[in-house]
Amino acid sequence: MHNKSDRAKQFLPFDALKGFREALKEAEIEQEEKRDLSEDFYNELEKEFNKIQIGIYIKINYYSYKNKKYLEVSGVVTNIDYKKKKLEIDKNIIINILDIVKIDIL
Repeated sequence: MHNKSDRAKQFLPFDALKGFREALKEAEIEQEEKRDLSEDFYNELEKEFNKIQIGIYIKINYYSYKNKKYLEVSGVVTNIDYKKKKLEIDKNIIINILDIVKIDIL
C-alpha cells in the first residue's frame, strides 16, 4: 500500500522542454566574429611561432570556427605540420596556424 507522499511524487512537475531550454541557453552565449589583424601583428606573431618546438609547453589564444569565439588552450606541442598549417597540442587539439592570435611559451 502506498502512502500519500509516494502518491504525491507522481504529480511532481515534469519539464518536457529541459533539453530545449538548455540548447537555447547555449545559443544565447555571445559569439564573436574573427577579427582582421594587421600585417605587423602577423609579423610579430610569426616571430613567436618560429620559437615553437615539439615538446615545449605553450599557451595559445585562437579563433574557433566551431565555437564562433576566441579560445585559450595550453599544453605540450606534439606536432607541427607546416604543409597543412596545423599545430597539435597534447595529441588531441589541432589548431589552424592562421587562427592563432597569441602565443605564450611557458
